[in-house]
Amino acid sequence: MTEDFETCDLTCSSPSGDPEETLKVKSWSMECEQPIFSALGGGMKLQKTVDAPRPTMSGSPGKTSLAAATSDTESGIYSVESELCVDHESELDWFCGTEQKLICSHCATVGSCQGHTVTPLATRVTRVRDKLVDVCEKMQLQALRIERFIEQTLAAKEQKLQAAASRAREQVLAQVSAAREALEEEEQRLLEEVQREEERVEQCLLTQRAHWGQALTNLSQTRSRLVHTLTHTPDAQLVTSVQEIAERVEEAEGVGEPCDTDQLSLNPCCTESKLLRGLWATAVLLGPNTSGSSCLKFDERTVSPLLSLSEDFCTLTFLHKKPRQSPPYDPARFDSWPNALGSVSMSSGTHSWVVDVGQSGAFKVGVCYASLERKGSGNEARLGHNSQSWVLSHYDGDYSFCHAGKKVSLQVARRPERVGLLLDWQSQTLLFYEPHSCAVLYSVSQNFSAPLLPAFAVTDRSITILH
Repeated sequence: MTEDFETCDLTCSSPSGDPEETLKVKSWSMECEQPIFSALGGGMKLQKTVDAPRPTMSGSPGKTSLAAATSDTESGIYSVESELCVDHESELDWFCGTEQKLICSHCATVGSCQGHTVTPLATRVTRVRDKLVDVCEKMQLQALRIERFIEQTLAAKEQKLQAAASRAREQVLAQVSAAREALEEEEQRLLEEVQREEERVEQCLLTQRAHWGQALTNLSQTRSRLVHTLTHTPDAQLVTSVQEIAERVEEAEGVGEPCDTDQLSLNPCCTESKLLRGLWATAVLLGPNTSGSSCLKFDERTVSPLLSLSEDFCTLTFLHKKPRQSPPYDPARFDSWPNALGSVSMSSGTHSWVVDVGQSGAFKVGVCYASLERKGSGNEARLGHNSQSWVLSHYDGDYSFCHAGKKVSLQVARRPERVGLLLDWQSQTLLFYEPHSCAVLYSVSQNFSAPLLPAFAVTDRSITILH
């Protein structure tokens, strides 16, 4: 909306109600030292506005003849004589805020705008001009801030950017160089360890080969002598050679039976490395080929009657009292131990899932074969106490890895509220880790011979599969 701002003589009704009395605007002047006044007035003083003659009526009623508009070209402030009200033939020296139009004093008091919000025209013009001045000043200040931002801030940022980028590159190169150096040293150490282990096993094999080769020769010679004695010695002489025969038999029996031992195989621990294991786990967990636990839930058919399963099949809660009504019989259900299995079978790829153990003081998480025994209270159905299950166990404040009845105590810096599991089928590796720090709790390499299922047990509070 565009308004033409002009200076004009204003008339208003006198206290006596005379509409013809003229209210003269006193002149004022000011130095336009601020930038906005310089822009509006060209740097000149505002000129004093003198009284202008009343406009005269001409022509038919309701039509007015306006005097020529005069402009103050020096100040940039324009003035024009006011029009007359059509209804009252008075000057339009008031403004109706309700109808947003110019009115005379009679319109405001007894006319169509009686009771409306009205303002003297001069006051209205002053307010509008003041607002324009404020807006222009704000725009000029904003322009100055933008110029300063472009010239100072952005220029300084550009210089800082170059320095920061240079430092970032140096940091990346330094970190990668340190990691590369550490990896190269670890690679050299592990290769040397494998070489030593290979040489040890080769020496054992040579020793065993020489020993059992000599034993085989001695045994063959002893057997040949005994066969010769048996076939060529007369009966009378054979009877008197019993002692000699017994000595040779004892010598043959002293050879013993050969047996395979761990000493004849490469020790897999020679490739153990916390550094490589941590890097591998991080790379796999952050890699694109990891299958998350979005579909993993507890298999309702396997849940022990000692446990309660949530409606979303994601939370197991230990029941201190056995329910009065037992669940229906199912061959897949554990009937004695507080166990449950996951719903996803794993036989390829890489899988990871996280279990929220919260404040539970007794739980087990791991994997097992689907053929794990479900019935009875024997070790065949107890997680970690048979050859078909591998679990991380927490009980009475201690953490341990359990498999085939054997426990490996674990040193845990702080009690984890969540336990993550990572199964990489290609490398046949099962890894337990703490999700918050990605710290590896334990890892095991095993030749898994059948598909695996996530396995769980809890005897205190609850555990939950997180998605």
